[in-house]
Amino acid sequence: MNRSALGREGEEIAARSLTEAGLRVVVRNFRAGRGEIDIVAVDGDTLVFVEVKSWSAFGFADLEFSLNAGKIRRIVETAKIFLARNREYNNMAVRFDLVFVEGGRFVRHLASAFTERV
Repeated sequence: MNRSALGREGEEIAARSLTEAGLRVVVRNFRAGRGEIDIVAVDGDTLVFVEVKSWSAFGFADLEFSLNAGKIRRIVETAKIFLARNREYNNMAVRFDLVFVEGGRFVRHLASAFTERV
């Protein structure tokens, strides 16, 4: 499976897992500026920006390297653009999550994986 197909499959698994956990997916693959947010969802009164990481195989040591400062900055800037375009979410709390998918199965959901002001 090529990298693009692996990413799409991972995002599908992540979206399904988040929905089963009670989140409502608002949009997938939101692109703006130089960034992309894999999933935007609502969890109660919180707007959640989700980055999905898919591997055919990985170890947990790899997880700490999955997001660098530049990637976090692009996610935050893209989240700001999303909020500017979708003002109905502006009064909600914001959270940044990571979902890890390995080998076509849900592995781990890290809520509040990082914190930034938007």
